[in-house]
Amino acid sequence: MKTKKFLLPETGIPTHWYNIVADMQNKPQRMINPGTKEPLKPEDLFPLFAEELSRQEFNETDPWIEIPEEVRDKYKIYRPSPLVRAYSLEKALDTPAHIYFKNESVSPVGSHKLNSALPQVYYNKIDGTTNLTTETGAGQWGTALAYAGKAFGIEIAVYMVKISYEQKPYRRSLMQTWGAQVIPSPSMSTKSGRKVLTDRPNYQGSLGTAISEAIELAMQTPNCKYALGSVLNHVALHQTIIGLEAEKQMEMAGEYPDIIIGCFGGGSNFSGISFPFLRHVIKGDKKTRFIAAEPASCPKLTRGTFKFDFGDEAGFTPLIPMYTLGHNFTPANIHAGGLRYHGAGSIVSQLKKDNFIEAMDIPQLETFEAGILFAQTEGIIPAPESTHAIASAIREAKKAKEEGTQKVILFNLSGHGLVDMSAYDQYLAGDLKNYEISNSEIEKFLQG
Repeated sequence: MKTKKFLLPETGIPTHWYNIVADMQNKPQRMINPGTKEPLKPEDLFPLFAEELSRQEFNETDPWIEIPEEVRDKYKIYRPSPLVRAYSLEKALDTPAHIYFKNESVSPVGSHKLNSALPQVYYNKIDGTTNLTTETGAGQWGTALAYAGKAFGIEIAVYMVKISYEQKPYRRSLMQTWGAQVIPSPSMSTKSGRKVLTDRPNYQGSLGTAISEAIELAMQTPNCKYALGSVLNHVALHQTIIGLEAEKQMEMAGEYPDIIIGCFGGGSNFSGISFPFLRHVIKGDKKTRFIAAEPASCPKLTRGTFKFDFGDEAGFTPLIPMYTLGHNFTPANIHAGGLRYHGAGSIVSQLKKDNFIEAMDIPQLETFEAGILFAQTEGIIPAPESTHAIASAIREAKKAKEEGTQKVILFNLSGHGLVDMSAYDQYLAGDLKNYEISNSEIEKFLQG
């Protein structure tokens, strides 16, 4: 009988995260203070982030960073997550490819985001922080931080992109159930939010705007810090627990991936599944391909420009070396809210510059078609974000059939879509469409 799921015991939870920067020949450039134009140092981030997180952000020497016992203990609620062979999907595609997926949807919050939320809250707790602010697009990160805040006893305020606040009411309910305060962004509670609403009264929000509001509130509130769910190096670090487990599980399956795929917004889940395997490519031991699957309507890796740019709309963040569409970029109101971000993290951006990874942009309708096929074959309704990885895996599986090659494909199922059913309703009713963005529009935002 064929094995469907490859499961590790709780003792198989990694004891360390993997810091890919230590092994990169070309290190990511340092973020820059927009005022002084000087590269940032860890202590520059202490007012905003927990001290240990700030040190992790700039660590270029230690390939392995120990996971605190208290965090590993909380990981046991849902980790190790299963590695699953997608036999039924393979059959439906009539492909010789072997397709595996790492199922991060089994976490209490339904996505991979809890992998970083738990350590971020933990490190803030030991610093004596009492309150944390954050932003959320689709609500996955907000729900993760809300749960982690309750687990470690810290109050959480979440600025949720307004279009998602309205499209995904149950994500809001989850956050509120775990005790977080949820504010639709842009809001009247911050100076940056009020400015956006004055200029554009009907604006439906973006992650860039929500980040500005969350940072502003953190800077103005005593004993309050800020937490970020993607983009930054320490977030990518925490997510490597995904790929480290997957390495052991692929060994159990007796195979090694030729292609590894993750959907791409700011880079957290893509980094998590990819970086542990990438270390073998950097060292010259393997030749795996890595594909970041992003929305065609927000194509920062495929059509953006590499430059120093703000991570938010108002310009509160340091300047980050990234592939970007411009921090004023207004993404289309697609349902994959977690991918509606203008820039890519500095590590992923450097790896793409050095041709270690590639990117693929996928139209919205193709992603939902892939999500439906996955649900009908593998039984799991995927989050709209995850459907981008599935669509990319399907493209590669079809290519393997055309070439007559037995590729091994691994993708990260970053989350389930059980609170995204309004998006599926719209797709099934024929009410969704693809969004195209012209080169002239991208150029306008990059110059803005």
